[in-house]
Amino acid sequence: MNKLIDDMTKSGVLLSTEGCLPSALGARVRLSNGKITVTDGPFTEAKEVIGGFALIEVPSKQEAVEQTKNFLKIAGDGESEIRQVYQEPGK
Repeated sequence: MNKLIDDMTKSGVLLSTEGCLPSALGARVRLSNGKITVTDGPFTEAKEVIGGFALIEVPSKQEAVEQTKNFLKIAGDGESEIRQVYQEPGK
């Protein structure tokens, strides 16, 4: 895994990567009908958990898929979701 991270960083593809701490240390903040509620973790009802993230910069969705395949081959069984980061037009 360290070699993959080093290679991706040196090539300029990997911008950032971090693991997330357990939900027991977090909180959810919700706005509903003008009222804000804060719920402390853990969130046992969660069906899907974000264990970490990687921010990559590639020219296409296809390249993002290929980079993700390489990651999963090393990380092992699991699932990754690819999301595009919003950028203001012209930037």
